[in-house]
Amino acid sequence: MAWDEWEQLKAAAAERQSTHMRLNQAEGSTPGGGSADGDLKVNQADLAAVGNSAFELFEDLGRYGRDAWSSSQSAAKDLTTQGFRLGGGLHHVQEQWEKQLQSLLDACGHIANHMNFTQKTHRSDDRAVVATVSSIALLDEGFSERTQP
Repeated sequence: MAWDEWEQLKAAAAERQSTHMRLNQAEGSTPGGGSADGDLKVNQADLAAVGNSAFELFEDLGRYGRDAWSSSQSAAKDLTTQGFRLGGGLHHVQEQWEKQLQSLLDACGHIANHMNFTQKTHRSDDRAVVATVSSIALLDEGFSERTQP
């Protein structure tokens, strides 16, 4: 397609529409469209609150989650020594509690870390999108400059 043909097509399209097309930018926005912060919205306060809650739960579980460990193990040993099968059951329950507690601690740590990662990633993604779209707008301006006398 020749440049003149492109210009004719643009002019014909403009005549058919009552509104004008604006490429890569809405009125009052930054180059490339969208807002200065980008179109992808991640509320930093919400991410921080989730991350902080997960971290607080992680700390509290680590601090208090094993409070009953020694007394449960002592009771399980005493019951087993006295011939009660309940001692083995109590020991099994305590082992299962420890496995579940560790899984929960791992999950809380993962959530807290992921919130930090998400904040950084979205900030970086927004910058990359704005830079890419802005370069398209600059390229379009360069083509427009060629056609003007």
